[in-house]
Amino acid sequence: MAKQQLDKTDRSGTPLGMRDTLKKATTEMLVLFMLRQKPMYTYEMTRSIEQATDGKLTYNTLYLAVHRLLENAYIYEAEKRIEDGRARIYLAPTEAGLEYYRALHDEFFAFTDILKGLLEKDGAL
Repeated sequence: MAKQQLDKTDRSGTPLGMRDTLKKATTEMLVLFMLRQKPMYTYEMTRSIEQATDGKLTYNTLYLAVHRLLENAYIYEAEKRIEDGRARIYLAPTEAGLEYYRALHDEFFAFTDILKGLLEKDGAL
């Protein structure tokens, strides 16, 4: 039997709903992480994330996060190229973006370490 994909309203109150929420909360951090590696265009980041996680972490789109990061001057358009007849806009982090990344990274690990410590007190699992 084919696995039926739940729409977002059906995911509420499920582990998939939690995954969606976690993805939203960490998308900007992930975009900045990818751009720290090298300048990339948005679709390239999406594919790189999927490949680096063996398909366990996929994004339909990173465009909203990219737009927010551009608006807040955390990333910039480093280069425009025409490749295979397509315009590619390569993005890179600004110094403010690198600082923002470090702050997000630190907050993420501080929060998850606290949560992990708390959940480990549940001897039932």
